[in-house]
Amino acid sequence: MKLLEEHLGAGNADTRKPERRKRWYSGPGAQVLIAMVLGVVAGLALPEAATKLKILGDLFLALVKAGVAPLVFFTVVMGIASAGDLKKAGKIALRALIYFEVVSTIALVMGLLAGNLFRVGRGAGALTAQSGEPPAASAGEHGFEAFLRNIVPDNFVGAFASGQLLQVVILAVIFGIGLLALKPVMQNKVNAGLEVVSETFFGFVNVVMKLAPIGAFGAIAYSVGANGSAMLLRLAELVVQYWLVVGVFVFGVLGLVCLLAGFNVFRIMRFFREELTLVLGTASSESALPGLLKKLTRMGCSKQTVGLVVPTGYSFNLDGTSLYMAMCTLFLANVYGIPMGLPEQVGVLLLMLLTSKGAATVSGGSFVVFASTIAATGYLPLQGVAILFGVYRFMSMGISTCNTIGNIVATLVVARWSKDMDTDKVKAALADPSAFRTRMEAEEAAEAAAAGQPAIGAGQNAQPATA
Repeated sequence: MKLLEEHLGAGNADTRKPERRKRWYSGPGAQVLIAMVLGVVAGLALPEAATKLKILGDLFLALVKAGVAPLVFFTVVMGIASAGDLKKAGKIALRALIYFEVVSTIALVMGLLAGNLFRVGRGAGALTAQSGEPPAASAGEHGFEAFLRNIVPDNFVGAFASGQLLQVVILAVIFGIGLLALKPVMQNKVNAGLEVVSETFFGFVNVVMKLAPIGAFGAIAYSVGANGSAMLLRLAELVVQYWLVVGVFVFGVLGLVCLLAGFNVFRIMRFFREELTLVLGTASSESALPGLLKKLTRMGCSKQTVGLVVPTGYSFNLDGTSLYMAMCTLFLANVYGIPMGLPEQVGVLLLMLLTSKGAATVSGGSFVVFASTIAATGYLPLQGVAILFGVYRFMSMGISTCNTIGNIVATLVVARWSKDMDTDKVKAALADPSAFRTRMEAEEAAEAAAAGQPAIGAGQNAQPATA
């Protein structure tokens, strides 16, 4: 109907254009940004009341998490199914894992180098008196044997109920392999059903994303109200230093990777600015996952590459987490006056290569895994982890943002490496995001019309999660 009205009103085109249907504040990214600013103001002006707003952020993230595990499952299964054979899917997965390990190792080494360069925690002797109970009671449950045991769920539903994405990915891979073993007629029927259910979950998450500004407001207000005024100098320095290292990693390391692959990291960040703003506000990379899955596919990356690389990257490609764990390990060593020479740092690095793979994608997961790593070292006091808890929220925003950018870059690079993308289409989308958004809205409206269903909110249907 809207297209018909526009054609009928062609004679009044000049009077309709200045109407500017989309205000600057109508986009989800702008709304989240406004909510973040209001949250900072509320946290500074009314700190006690602001700490009670944490429930808003928690509820929003809980709703997002409810839809993410099924989305990951369906995306991985459909990615394997669309590959057509195990050989192609295996090549994509192998290339992705090689990329993840190389870049994650670079992130860990950079974190250790930055920690030594900045001498994080030096001169913060007063902090040693602030001991407390370890915030993660399950800190000692991580190790190589426990890691292997935990990646396989003991029942199908339990993986979804616990929200362990790595377990969900394992189930999805096995399910996808089983799907390829079916007869073609049966495969088509199952694929059609999975696609319908997958789109339904995308619709669920799109509705949840409408609440993103409320969640961001509550999360930021709580963070500022609880920690802003009481932050000690050394902890404040650590936060600033960490954000600086994240910037160097994103624009230096990932920027170089993008350059070698033929992309521009600044254009990538501009293209995904709504998703990154949402991650920054909620301090959870999970909040951007539905948008990344749809946007990367629409822009020209193949469904199988997106379906395999993105969900797997959320468990194996955690660059921000690697930087955080490396720097904070040295921070605690310096705070307690425990010397860490090159052999000890290399040992911790090898340990973190393993434990960082178990980090959850929700806000707080990196902190739990960091506590697990400290416990596994055996010579750093676990009670010292409580020192960092007060500023974790501010660092978590950087962790999640870096993790998300890292997974976007990984998908584009692996797709380009595998020659599994429409390169011209991808570059055109990155060069003109507004044109891409218009085309994507038109495609979604056309698909909805072809299916005999109304386009929910027309162009606004996928905006909170995709554009």
